[in-house]
Amino acid sequence: MTTVDVVVTGLGATTPLGGDVASTWDAMLAGRSGVGPLTQEWAAPLPVRIAAQLAVDPAEVIARVKLRRLDRSEAIALIAAHQAWADAGLADSGLDPERLAVSFGSGIGGATTLLNQDDILEQSGPRRVSPHTVPMLMPNGPAAWVGLELGAKAGVHSPASACATGAEAIAWALDIIRAGRADVVVAGGTEAVIAPLPIAGFAAMRAMSTRNDEPERASRPWDKGRDGFVLGEGSGAIVLERAGHAAARGARVYARLAGAGMTSDGFDIVQPDPEGAGGARAISLALRDSGLAKSDVVHVNAHATSTPTGDMAEIIGLRAVLGDHMVLTSTKSMHGHLLGAAGALESIATILAIYHGVVPPTINLDDPEDGLLDVAAHKPRQMEVPAALNNSFGFGGHNAALIFTQA
Repeated sequence: MTTVDVVVTGLGATTPLGGDVASTWDAMLAGRSGVGPLTQEWAAPLPVRIAAQLAVDPAEVIARVKLRRLDRSEAIALIAAHQAWADAGLADSGLDPERLAVSFGSGIGGATTLLNQDDILEQSGPRRVSPHTVPMLMPNGPAAWVGLELGAKAGVHSPASACATGAEAIAWALDIIRAGRADVVVAGGTEAVIAPLPIAGFAAMRAMSTRNDEPERASRPWDKGRDGFVLGEGSGAIVLERAGHAAARGARVYARLAGAGMTSDGFDIVQPDPEGAGGARAISLALRDSGLAKSDVVHVNAHATSTPTGDMAEIIGLRAVLGDHMVLTSTKSMHGHLLGAAGALESIATILAIYHGVVPPTINLDDPEDGLLDVAAHKPRQMEVPAALNNSFGFGGHNAALIFTQA
């Protein structure tokens, strides 16, 4: 069977580092942290009072009348998707809507809407609950809104695989194009749950950093002093396109999505397999799918969230499958952990590393773990990147690996 080449022709994002891809990428290369203190009144009694909040509020981009109908996760998904759509030059391309699909997920979805509307119900009664409540809190809301505004009619899909969601959405998009169901897929992830209950829940698990006095230094993947992840919010979107379709319209191509692998651990609801076996199998599947040799993959944008267990389990899996020749980074050191959006934003960073020939740094790596692979620590690494891997792992044992190559 002939393999269909799938390429990346558009990128969009709104993140703790910037309101678009360009500003986010510039901040990454500068090693700038997007983590800061939570100054909201509700944060005062929480054990964790830091987070990576959006650099640009959605209210600065979307009219307030429209914003009242959208959960924050939906709003930022639309912002990222419209940016990617414009970047791909598809607005006036004449694309048949029956050849356009969407694959866009969220790990948690409209939790803030659910919490806010429940407060209204308790305080003011059922008549005060918004008629938009259900479309705002439903998990497929972000994907549905993106599909509606872009006019997609080849299918709108909404994976929910915790912190692997954004990467799985991209893997699904690859399958959709290869299967001939669409020529173009807008894929990505979104998350916006910086609120008291999610923070309290993660803190109760002891999964989050409590470095409240040094927010910019709290996210420190692979550092011996790491004490948990930092919650972030944001959205990333990429336009994937059948290579022949992109060539026919003269599209600019950032990279090729060469392969994807998805597995499950079957181990624990929150703890990763300590040997990284499930992640290693996902990497192996992606490598086989891409048709590349392991020596071709010279850069890894790692999942590395800054948790004591997860960071080094991933290293074990990487070394077992690929060896020790790669240059690693964890951009979560700067933008925190975007949960369901992490795999999408980090795919964008991986794509841009290939496109520009530079690996963004991992900041806060002051005391590296023993046995760590080569990491672009503190400053970016200029290098040719013919192929790169992006890993995403999620609660429930979801593992997704994506391999991108030069176009």
